Amino acid sequence: MFFAFLESSRSAFAAILANRLRSFLTTLGIIIGVASVIAVVSVTGGMSAFIGDSFASLGTNSLTIQSYTPFEDLMKGIRSRLTPADLELIEKRGEGIASITPILEANRSSQLKYGPQTAYSLIMGTTYAYQDVAQTYTEFGRFLAQADNITRRRIAVIGEDVRENLNLPENPVNEYVELSGEWFKIVGLLEPMGDVMGQSRDNIVLVPYSTMVSILGNQAQTDIGIQLSLTPTANLEVVTSQLTSLLRNAHDLSGSEDDDFRIQTAEQLMEQFDQILGTLTMVIAGIVSISLLVGGIGIMNIMLVSVTERTREIGICKAIGAKSHHILMQFLIEALLLSLLGGAIGLASGYGLGMLISNNIPDFPPASVPLWAAALALGFSGFVGVVFGILPAAKAANLDPIDALRYE
Repeated sequence: MFFAFLESSRSAFAAILANRLRSFLTTLGIIIGVASVIAVVSVTGGMSAFIGDSFASLGTNSLTIQSYTPFEDLMKGIRSRLTPADLELIEKRGEGIASITPILEANRSSQLKYGPQTAYSLIMGTTYAYQDVAQTYTEFGRFLAQADNITRRRIAVIGEDVRENLNLPENPVNEYVELSGEWFKIVGLLEPMGDVMGQSRDNIVLVPYSTMVSILGNQAQTDIGIQLSLTPTANLEVVTSQLTSLLRNAHDLSGSEDDDFRIQTAEQLMEQFDQILGTLTMVIAGIVSISLLVGGIGIMNIMLVSVTERTREIGICKAIGAKSHHILMQFLIEALLLSLLGGAIGLASGYGLGMLISNNIPDFPPASVPLWAAALALGFSGFVGVVFGILPAAKAANLDPIDALRYE
């Protein structure tokens, strides 16, 4: 049986090499399908690994609380908010909290001026606790202090991108920038933090929270974010559950009403991102599977033509003692080799395409093909070859030797 398998494989190789162009065109559908899937997987795989490293740097013991309004409510003009009263409630009654800080973003103007230079940045009002919660430290100067918040000082701590965009000195401490028509003294420059999901974390300006409140004015509709870090002994799930109960009671939500806020960790954000990438990959894989189906039909058609062309050869083989299962094996192996060849070429082409895409996008992570994706691509290619090769192989195996020898 082993000898028959080797002879069938040799014969299949010979038949493929004898018709190189036809064999290539036969596998073209499989090549395109596998290459498309692998290109998508390689790009999203590299992005997923990069984002995972970025989120890991945010810390595993920090929580972010933000207001959440369903789309249907937004269309009705209803908007959920987190208020300073919610912050005070969490500060007084929250357990297992090491540090907590409010986040109030500028909603009037994010424009900064330094001499003739103008730049746009994310401007946030926060407190000294932000340094511990976000694990953000200064490279030059100092961070925000409690006294700055109490006295509403016009001071700012800026990120590296802001310094570059405004052409500030390498050490910008004691320089002044204009923000919302007022002059702010720079007291610190943050260490570079890099990007997350394509968004720079260095294009940021931090000012005291009370200063931001005074800039925005006495707004009854203020919506703040809350960031906090937990003590080493705190249980993340227990703290999240407790905060959820506190906020639901404070917002008078009934048991049937959904939360009007979101409590998220870096791990949860990463899981959501992975779900989005997974869904995207599955959708694209479903679309390009049509190419694999077309490729399988192409293999079946060409194999049927091959059976017709080699009818006399099959008759001779049967006349000298070849069994039907030997003929069946030979044609099945030929179909399998064709599909695996297409899968291998598609795998290499897809990885090359993924590398080309990632290398031509600035700051994009390098392409990465997981082992499971490569194995799945080759395995599915082989499956397509076997499924669509059965009919031609069975036709060849069932030929009557006398009729086959008479075929011209």
